Amino acid sequence: MKLLGALLLALSALWMTRPASAQMYDPRYPVCMHVYGVLIGERMDCVFTSIDQCQAGAMGLPATCLINPYYVPRSYAPGSARRYRPER
Repeated sequence: MKLLGALLLALSALWMTRPASAQMYDPRYPVCMHVYGVLIGERMDCVFTSIDQCQAGAMGLPATCLINPYYVPRSYAPGSARRYRPER
């Protein structure tokens, strides 16, 4: 009987857990909106090209606009830069 109780307790604990969610910073967009609050949930929306665009989207929401720390401009592609070769 103890084994059955322990098994039910373990199964109920596993059933009640939620999967972990990581913060997502999309490196294609320079501005992110951090939305927070109990009613609408906390999330990071990185889909804005300017602070003004983000602030317009955040109007009326408990949110903050911030610069995306992981933004990579399109003109930058690792390894694509030409290397300087001195003439011999």
